[in-house]
Amino acid sequence: MKRIESLLWSLGALAVIALGLMITANVAARAIFQTGIPDSVIIVRELMVAAIVLPLGAATAARGHVAVEFVTNGLSPRGRSYLIVLGSLIGMFALMPLLFAGWHELSGTWSKGSFYFGDLGLPKWPGRLIFLIGIAVCWVRLADLAIRDTRTILSGGAVDEDEGAVR
Repeated sequence: MKRIESLLWSLGALAVIALGLMITANVAARAIFQTGIPDSVIIVRELMVAAIVLPLGAATAARGHVAVEFVTNGLSPRGRSYLIVLGSLIGMFALMPLLFAGWHELSGTWSKGSFYFGDLGLPKWPGRLIFLIGIAVCWVRLADLAIRDTRTILSGGAVDEDEGAVR
């Protein structure tokens, strides 16, 4: 799982670099040649999806999401552990509609052969596939964390939300 997350993290970083290059090249082309790169808006939009969604699994594995701790800091380590597992479960349920919608969109655009109406006629399915892969890997990682953290609690330990280690 870590190899897949590392690959997706790297692809997300490449998408950010490509975004910067695409925007810079488009601005330079407009300033110098009075013309832009064809379908640059579509390409930037698709790269943004990759940059945001692909690293989600790795961020989840690192427990790197934003957390509000002012309430949980008053709880015991065991109480916080239960809330961490509950958060993973809620995250899994929250991602289920996105997984369904992502699959529905991907299968629809694939079967119809949908494409963007622009100069290049780019297909729509790659962005839908990237979205589905990113959300699916995040869901699997949340399930893995929920299972591992539950085992930690059942064995008498507590989950460290900063590192995921047993105390």
